[in-house]
Amino acid sequence: RVPAVTAGLPAPSPPDGVGAAWPLGDGGPQVPASGDSQRGGTRGGAPAAPRHLAPFSLQVGTNGVISTQDFPGEPQYVDDDFPTDFPVVAPFLADLDTSGGRGDIHYRHDTSPAVLNQAAGYVQAGFPRTAGSFVPAGVFVATWEDVGAYQELAPGAEPSAQLNTFQAVIAYDEEDTYAIFLYPEGGLQFLGTRPKESYNVQLELPARVGFSRGDSDDGRREGLFYSVASTEQALRHLERGSNAGVPGVWVFHVGSSGPLEHVEPGGGEGASPGTPQSPARSRRLQPDGDTPQSYPANPASYSSGHHGVGVEEDVHFNADGEWPRGLFAAGLPFPERQRIGFAPPARSWSPNRVPRGCSWPCSELRAPGREPWGWLRPHVPKLPPRLSPVFTYSAGSKETCARHHGRCSPHAFCTDYATGLCCHCQASYYGNGRQCLPEGAVHRLNGKVSGSLEVGRMPVRFQDVDLHAYIVGSDGRAYTAISGVPAPAARALLPLLPLGGLFGWLFALEEPGYENGFSITGAEFTQNLEVTFYPGEEQVHITQTAEGLGPDNYLSLKTHIQGQVPFIPENFTVHVGPYKELYHYSSSAVTSSAHRDYVLTSGATNQTLSYRLRQNITFSGCPHARGRLPPLQRLSVARAFALYDGQEQALRYALAGRIGSAHDDAETPPVNPCHDGTHTCEATARCQPGTGLGYTCECADGYRGDGRGCQDVDECGEGLSQCGPFSVCLNAPGSYRCECRSGYRLAEDGHACVPLALLADPCEDGSHPCAPGDRARCLPRAGGLPACECLPGYTGDGHDCTDVDECAENPCHPAAACYNTPGSFSCRCQPGYEGDGFQCTHEPTERPPSMCERWRQSLLEHYGGSPRGDQYVPQCDAGGHFTPLQCHGDSGYCWCVDESGREIQGTRSEPGSPPPCLPSVAPPSVRPSPRPDVSPPGTGTFLLYAQGQQIGYLPLNGTRLQKEEAKTLLSLHGSIVVGIDYDCRERTVYWTDVAGRTISRASLEPGAEPETVISSGLLSPEGLAVDHLRRAMFWTDSGLDKIERARLDGSERRVLFDTELVNPRAIAVDPVRGNLYWTDWNREAPKIETATVNGANRRVLVNKDIGLPNGLTFDPFSKLLCWADAGTKNLECTFPDGAGRRIIQNNLNYPFSIISYADHFYHTDWRRDGVIAVNKETGSFTDEYLPEHRSHLYGITAVYPYCPGGKTPTKPNPFLLPGSCYTADVLKG
Repeated sequence: RVPAVTAGLPAPSPPDGVGAAWPLGDGGPQVPASGDSQRGGTRGGAPAAPRHLAPFSLQVGTNGVISTQDFPGEPQYVDDDFPTDFPVVAPFLADLDTSGGRGDIHYRHDTSPAVLNQAAGYVQAGFPRTAGSFVPAGVFVATWEDVGAYQELAPGAEPSAQLNTFQAVIAYDEEDTYAIFLYPEGGLQFLGTRPKESYNVQLELPARVGFSRGDSDDGRREGLFYSVASTEQALRHLERGSNAGVPGVWVFHVGSSGPLEHVEPGGGEGASPGTPQSPARSRRLQPDGDTPQSYPANPASYSSGHHGVGVEEDVHFNADGEWPRGLFAAGLPFPERQRIGFAPPARSWSPNRVPRGCSWPCSELRAPGREPWGWLRPHVPKLPPRLSPVFTYSAGSKETCARHHGRCSPHAFCTDYATGLCCHCQASYYGNGRQCLPEGAVHRLNGKVSGSLEVGRMPVRFQDVDLHAYIVGSDGRAYTAISGVPAPAARALLPLLPLGGLFGWLFALEEPGYENGFSITGAEFTQNLEVTFYPGEEQVHITQTAEGLGPDNYLSLKTHIQGQVPFIPENFTVHVGPYKELYHYSSSAVTSSAHRDYVLTSGATNQTLSYRLRQNITFSGCPHARGRLPPLQRLSVARAFALYDGQEQALRYALAGRIGSAHDDAETPPVNPCHDGTHTCEATARCQPGTGLGYTCECADGYRGDGRGCQDVDECGEGLSQCGPFSVCLNAPGSYRCECRSGYRLAEDGHACVPLALLADPCEDGSHPCAPGDRARCLPRAGGLPACECLPGYTGDGHDCTDVDECAENPCHPAAACYNTPGSFSCRCQPGYEGDGFQCTHEPTERPPSMCERWRQSLLEHYGGSPRGDQYVPQCDAGGHFTPLQCHGDSGYCWCVDESGREIQGTRSEPGSPPPCLPSVAPPSVRPSPRPDVSPPGTGTFLLYAQGQQIGYLPLNGTRLQKEEAKTLLSLHGSIVVGIDYDCRERTVYWTDVAGRTISRASLEPGAEPETVISSGLLSPEGLAVDHLRRAMFWTDSGLDKIERARLDGSERRVLFDTELVNPRAIAVDPVRGNLYWTDWNREAPKIETATVNGANRRVLVNKDIGLPNGLTFDPFSKLLCWADAGTKNLECTFPDGAGRRIIQNNLNYPFSIISYADHFYHTDWRRDGVIAVNKETGSFTDEYLPEHRSHLYGITAVYPYCPGGKTPTKPNPFLLPGSCYTADVLKG
């Protein structure tokens, strides 16, 4: 189905459905045939020298890709993630379509001067140092113009009006090859396409942008590749971002006559001042060190991601789901990060260095004439020049102030330039023109900080703690306070002055002719900061994203911190001296790097340590006003402070900064002595700036005097200390401390002393305040009062726990009585019924005698109980029916009868020849032998997954996937199975079918046949959940926007919810507590909701920081609700009330469904087309199973050899049936 554009050397015969090749003609650009997946191509010849360069051919495919090989079948690559198993240059890889007159695809080879100059300009802008003299010998241009997404349309339906336009350009000379991707403003109107196998399931797979070498033995599992964008956030950034200084233009170095380890993105040069650069034209990168390292495919390291060289899905830079604009966006000072298959990031690398080791033999890598990206190596083709139009960047007209002045701030004016407009703040205001603030005013900043840190060896996490900053614009002072960070992490973050230093740069005092950060970026930017501590080489990454100005000009900021920091003991303080820092500027990025010392002090002990920082700040600048900004400025910080306030649990930074010339001999205006440190205040005093050069000195707390002479206050001697009984007060300069006598320890306030005996665990010695042990549990806490928590089956605050009356929700069968017990309940069938109380059936009673049996008894009595051999006695079967053949005793005279025992005329026979009689009643049903396409499952725990027209079986050995024993459990031809769940009571699997619009089930017993239980009133049934206690099932219908429930046989069906639903997808049930949970991936307002199984108490549980919550599972063991999000790429968990939310893994691909078992999660993935295993505790990817048959996997569930539940009863319960598998379930635990 893929006629692509064949190019170059004699092409192989196309497979069935592949169109013929179009050779490059002599006139104009080439155009492939319209359709869903066509291709076309061109060939380049070899130059005269160097001789080792060979000809090459390029093929252009409809689906937004260029390759040097023939395209495989579309299902083998169009929906898959990188790496592909064939070479790919992908400006926008998605399921595109040009049929029906929707768009065209043009391609050509061009050597016209105008085109070569335009390509050279973009390459030189992206690589100003290493490609400053690059002039291409030729370019290959491919344009996708107004192409649409493939759609399966009903008769008469109109296709979507959203169309995309983009270009890919390959420019080369004798030594190097560069790829240029261009995205005009408004050119990307859709960001993803629906898989052809999705049927009625509403979802889109985002497009992929990047490169894949595609030459490994198994391209799905290993191989070198580089991903530019594969999430909606990243794809949206393509039009407005750039790594070449022009919005929408992205440049990459993809081939070289010398060794080129991997794709090099533009914009990374010059980011690290002082770093040695390679010679401008050779670019032969040398490995760092002599010892090669190898990185084999290893599922255990899958958590590190396999997306290129550290792109938008890098775990260190995408914690908030935002596009990390500092990462390969422009002016990147960060080291590149290599991903090879499942291997973890090897280490950090400078932009001009190569990682140790190779993904292919290193000897081949360094061999003359061989290069890693050889399939795009440079050459000079001998082709006639083309007269076709040059490729252009922008498809729209120039923006003017008359039409777009509304983009500017009310305090700004708009200016038209030759290529567009720019906004500039009015006099007495400063900013980037889109946001302007009054000069000299006080500004406030609010934000949230989240982090996942390893402090020493102790993991510390915090979520959405408050950040507040206070800015004095008149003199460049910035005060920052972060509250709520756990004490160990807060102390460890003290040296990280750059956390507050961002605001020092943003609002620095401006010297004449220079601009602070806010004047350049405004209130919308992203800072990416990488800090490496020495001597331990701990590394931490910080991302700070400004999200605009709010009411009263409050700037909003979001901060994420992740990595490892050195531990700082509690009694140490941190001092950072004055410093200066150079900032490099381009049209859309600001970069800096520095090496900074800090001093740890405790009494007379001083220790000097250091760290290296690299940062870039990306923003949307105005490219039309050139030359307004110096390329280099210096930030001078005269004084900086960092402290941790233990009482307020606040981490504080303060600094005063100026921005000015990068040259030390530049003339600078007078500076207040408080700012440059020339004041005469004592070290124990604070300098308070006055007007002009005036200032005053104030003694710090713990000292007294006039500021120029400060004496220490002896708080111990003067009775000013707060030390309590059993303590000793020890004076210290500016302070004091309390020490306890032997047998005592300091209390939490740091002043009182309490006996050491209190260190005993209250939970163990019974001194806790919790409710009795049969109602609550005591949870010890380090250094404080224990926490109390009611046991399942009770409600309260842990101190007072009352029994929950589960019978109020009618959990039992209608023919059963419910009995509430302390912490539990039980169900008992009413008289005349039998069962476990959750399912009751009529008790069997003695059958009344049938007509045959009554007649037989009557004749036997008539014969006196002993009939002669020739006397007739009716013959009856076990069910009381007449047997078809009746005879006069043993005389041999027989006849046939009907079901009423009446003789059938013409059937009487003589002795020796009994008549052939048909059964008088229908024969009993006989269970058929197993179907040939069904394999009965084994024993033990296993996974069941839905894969199109079949349900697969994947056994577990502990938690390890036994991939070699996986097989097809059930083939369902014509079906598309989406939702799947299991009834542990009856050992029956249930599933939804979006093709047949049904819900069906099948027993796992040998010989079982599928049975449809819901066959009407469905449009797109997706998620399914089975309540094995109430014998009920629940499902979502994304076509009807409904959530329904019914009994497991399909009866008693009713709608629970049909309002405020847009795209309900996954659904999960907690049978013990009677709660229902479901996801709605409404793109405008995604959410996770909950209610009781009867539809009461509906409420939103999660609606922040989620994108496309596809998978949902309730873990019956940990009692956690967990979900897999294909938008944020996160796997997260929370308690059923929404508390305690935490991220387990933040680098998923495209999850669809998820299930929990033991200490693992298992989810199906639409990019990998497999089952992925994730460890609950570490969040690491531990294993994956990729079925032989490649197609998308939908739902997944776990099958236990028992019914999962809570605690096992310690004594017999009179209301439970012996041997029932539900004794653990109803005793909630």
